[in-house]
Amino acid sequence: MASESSFDVVSEFDRQELVNAVDQTQRDVRTRYDLKDTGTTLELGEKELVIHTDNEMSLTNVRDILETKALRRNLSLKIFAYGPVEEVSGPRVRQVVTLQQGIDTELAKNCKSSFVVIFPKCSHAFRAMRCALAAKARMSFSR
Repeated sequence: MASESSFDVVSEFDRQELVNAVDQTQRDVRTRYDLKDTGTTLELGEKELVIHTDNEMSLTNVRDILETKALRRNLSLKIFAYGPVEEVSGPRVRQVVTLQQGIDTELAKNCKSSFVVIFPKCSHAFRAMRCALAAKARMSFSR
């Protein structure tokens, strides 16, 4: 039975949908009256998104637009791990948003070891399923 089926948890996001959401966010920023002259830029890399803007208030507005566009494209907000807001020059601020895929390796190791102790007689697939569900619950409560 184990050789016929497997339990794999895949938590990847659609990269093209993210590119489209960032593009739509940039268009909205250029046309919105309160953000038009802020010089806001969004730079999408392989594993991170960097937002440059005038002040923290406009940064909050840009993040709100980005999250709205991502949700409309069926992207989970859990893929965005916001870093600290950094002052770059004068009043300008910058924030690095790490794009998360999968669960953290350290979290997975801790989860696996705790379930081996709690459920020693359960099958490997059942432990993996419980671990994935617990990690998902922890991620949703941490937000």
